[in-house]
Amino acid sequence: RYADLAECFGFQDGVYPSEGGLRYFLTTLGQNSPDHKRAIVLGEEKKITIARQQLNQLIAQSVHLLRDAGIISPEAWDIAVPCPDGMLHEAASRLGCAHVKDSCYEMATADQPRPCPAQAKGRQGCACDTVTCVPTCRFATPRDTEARFVYYKGHNQPDNSPNKATQPAKQRQAKGRAVYGYRSLPLLLADPQRRFSVILADDFQPANQPEPPPVAALLKQLAELYPTLKVDAVAGDAAFGTDLFLSIVYHDLHARRVVDLRGHETDKDPHNWLLRGYDNKGRPLCPFGYRLTANGHDAKRQRHKYFCNRVCARGAQPLVESQMVPQPPGDCPQLSTDSSRGLILNVGERFADGSMRLVRDVPVGSPKWKDLYHRPRNASEGRNAALEKWRLKRLPVYGQSRGRATIMLADVWVNLSTLARIVREL
Repeated sequence: RYADLAECFGFQDGVYPSEGGLRYFLTTLGQNSPDHKRAIVLGEEKKITIARQQLNQLIAQSVHLLRDAGIISPEAWDIAVPCPDGMLHEAASRLGCAHVKDSCYEMATADQPRPCPAQAKGRQGCACDTVTCVPTCRFATPRDTEARFVYYKGHNQPDNSPNKATQPAKQRQAKGRAVYGYRSLPLLLADPQRRFSVILADDFQPANQPEPPPVAALLKQLAELYPTLKVDAVAGDAAFGTDLFLSIVYHDLHARRVVDLRGHETDKDPHNWLLRGYDNKGRPLCPFGYRLTANGHDAKRQRHKYFCNRVCARGAQPLVESQMVPQPPGDCPQLSTDSSRGLILNVGERFADGSMRLVRDVPVGSPKWKDLYHRPRNASEGRNAALEKWRLKRLPVYGQSRGRATIMLADVWVNLSTLARIVREL
């Protein structure tokens, strides 16, 4: 039925690879994908080394096909808003112990017993005193040595939902999902005019590893994979609201940071906002507790301008009230200046206190923020749906190498199937 396609892929005379041949193919491809000689080094004080994935060259070729065919609109390419979104994949091996670590796969002897991470956390664990436990712990998964356990408790519902109960006792406990396996980290590009998305690059790691470092390394490779791509902003959920990730978006890509806010205990006390000079949404405050007004982003200087507009003299109420600060603030020096804007503040990479965690180049919650944030975030659902349809939510192969090759090849097919679908529709 598909003889022409089989010939294009190098299969002739009905001779197809065996199951073992396919396993060898995936293993070899996955093991040779990481390029440690040209690894990406991240961070300044604490260095993090991330290997380049050579399989991203295949993904890039599929994107260039769409680009050369004119499928991707010029607006999406010249004002690009890439967005990362991790996806959990259950390992082919069944979970034996949720606390498994690298030490569980080391050889155990009577003189050197194997430490049990589960017992260290107050669980029953394994004494590793049986013959079965000599090469590896009997509760470990030898065919998925890199797989790790994670409890995913993410949700997409806002905290200000009208359906949220006012009494804490009646609030439902957030349901999570226990996953033993890996995580893929695709970097997607949405085309709002053509209403589709493509996968620019990907990485693959154990489920419990942090997401920002590998994706930050992918951002640093964008210029190499796509020399003509012009990044205007980078969107992402709160998991990517780290200094490492935000700094690379600012310095390496010179793009706007449209990443969801990463909360901290210090954000709960409004009086702390007054001391540090900004609220829990990253909006600057004047010394008297009034929220400053955003006045646009200067792309050339990479800074956002705010001004007070003397709202205190117009009857506005302060965001934060303090007994130490009289209201209205008659002693404010900005009331006696000739400037009609009053206090003017420029926020670049960081706030005045050196913090970057809540610095955003687009005001959070504004119409512009919603447009830049939700558009690429929704695009990731298409990729996830395709992989679930192809039954790749749970990996059909053992090991991180085979899983990496399987998922990254699937990303290539997601892009190519998008090309075929759009051409068919046209």
